[in-house]
Amino acid sequence: MLNLDDYFFLGKITKPHSFDGRVNIWLDVDTPDEYSSLEMVFVEHNNNLIPYFIESIQILNNKGIVSFQDVDDLAAAESLSQKDLYLPLSVLPKKTGNSFYFHEIIGFVVVDKEKGVLGPIKKVLDYPNQALLQVFAEDNKEVLIPLSDEIIKKVDRRKKQISIEAPEGLLEIYL
Repeated sequence: MLNLDDYFFLGKITKPHSFDGRVNIWLDVDTPDEYSSLEMVFVEHNNNLIPYFIESIQILNNKGIVSFQDVDDLAAAESLSQKDLYLPLSVLPKKTGNSFYFHEIIGFVVVDKEKGVLGPIKKVLDYPNQALLQVFAEDNKEVLIPLSDEIIKKVDRRKKQISIEAPEGLLEIYL
């Protein structure tokens, strides 16, 4: 089975762009321009990650046109349609301050200004309207904390701790 622990989902090849093998891609990232000089991506194919070398890439917003080495006709481009794109976690630009990648904070302990230590982050639930930290407090009670700048006060990577200021009533719902 495919182990994606060391990779992150970059986006998807949507469809061929032309008869010469170029493909359209969609990038599931906050800052697509950071990926405009990629030299290689991994394409998921039959539950394996296959490296594809990039000859050219043009990105506009979250879409792009890519020319891969050795993909030079429509049939080859069509065989890549709807395939997922991945990159190793090691190529992610480092985040600092209170910005973070979701995978990076799993296991961090959440500390509330009023209630103190709540517990470790089990996972980040990434819903379309709001991402939530899933924390299990004492007695294994699930606590869901919205990710917002008003609530997250400090991310301490050294201590593996996130300090929050929960709005009045939020924690009482769960605890």
